[in-house]
This record gives sequence, structure tokens and C-alpha cells, in this order.
Amino acid sequence: MKRRQLLKHLKNHGCEELREGAKHTLYWNPSNGKMQPVPRHTEIKDTLARSICKDLDIPTP
Repeated sequence: MKRRQLLKHLKNHGCEELREGAKHTLYWNPSNGKMQPVPRHTEIKDTLARSICKDLDIPTP
């Protein structure tokens, strides 16, 4: 999955960018307060994308 697609999915489900790190961007879900780092690779494995969505309590893409 492309990183752009994952970020769009996160934003569509209410997640917001919290801060930029050295190699990751930290996203959080304001409805439940959960945070999850998203790596800055152009291609993100589907298993990792599903795990990020599961940890943020949003539906998988």
C-alpha cells in the first residue's frame, strides 16, 4: 500500500498528525486518544497498515 493512501485513510476516519519524528510521523485518534507511528516509506506493507489501523481503532483499508 502506498503511504499516501494510508494517510488519506487515516484522515478520513478522524485521525490527525501529531508530530514529525526522524523516520516516522506520529498520528493520533482524538476520539479515543490512541497514538501510532507511521513510517515514512513510500511503500508500506499491508500487514503493517492493518496493524496501524487496528491500534488506532479504525476500520482496515
